[in-house]
Amino acid sequence: METRVRNNYWRRTLASFFLVLFAMPLGHALMTIMDKFMSEDTVHVAGFILGLVGLVMVIMGVFAKGDTRQTLWGLFGGLLFWTGWVEFLFLYYARRYGVPPEIENNVVVTKPEYLIMPASFGMWMMTMVMYVFSTKNGCDFITWIQKVCFRDKRKVIVTQPMTRHTSIVTFMEINMMLWAFYLLLMFCYDKRFLGDHHPVTFLVGLACFIGSVFMFKRELKLAAWGSNIRMAIATVIIFWTPVEILGRINFFREFWVEPEKYSLQMIAILVVFLGLGVYLWKKGASKRKKPQEGEN
Repeated sequence: METRVRNNYWRRTLASFFLVLFAMPLGHALMTIMDKFMSEDTVHVAGFILGLVGLVMVIMGVFAKGDTRQTLWGLFGGLLFWTGWVEFLFLYYARRYGVPPEIENNVVVTKPEYLIMPASFGMWMMTMVMYVFSTKNGCDFITWIQKVCFRDKRKVIVTQPMTRHTSIVTFMEINMMLWAFYLLLMFCYDKRFLGDHHPVTFLVGLACFIGSVFMFKRELKLAAWGSNIRMAIATVIIFWTPVEILGRINFFREFWVEPEKYSLQMIAILVVFLGLGVYLWKKGASKRKKPQEGEN
């Protein structure tokens, strides 16, 4: 009996991967530009509006037609929500109560909003408890925890999934993963625990890079555009962790934190990002067809 070999869908995987990848520096750049060129009061109002727009986009995605478009609504809305209602709100309260940044050699290495973010660890764990004990879902990490912790009682404890709205699933995926890996990075950077030059911090970055390679290989097997994009979100966020660590130790220059000095690079990334977004949006509008055997 012949074993069927699954195709590698390079075109859709690369398109999905780079769409999410380019969203990372663009998100940093957006927050930096707003913070630098708006007054303090204006930037917080704008940040709140940004988060509200993101939430509205996610809700609109619930009523959108097609898995791909619902995924894109959740992705773009989730990014705006995270920037506006998470990062900018942390920034607001850090400034309001005078939280200073972390400074080394007269250089700001950690902004105040990220210094207070670890205080939200309990809320992240609370959300994870709900996912682990109450949902049957497609997240490999959560499924692995359920298998390890519940073993043969897994089907009794986790009996059914929640109502599935692809836009909400995507929204929760990107926000929970961004939240988790920011918490991880802040723990690694904290000198009371490890520090940014600690060997364990480097091992975390290496493990994330290796993990992202295996995740990318799995993403190559996903024929559906929506599933591929959702897998790309997890792959990119894990891949971005060593990027953050290497940038932290000045292994390379993070030009996206100074977008006004590297406008050409940022414009190029923005153009490609928008192009990929339009391309994927049109793919979501086209009639779904069975993937061709020879696609690569």
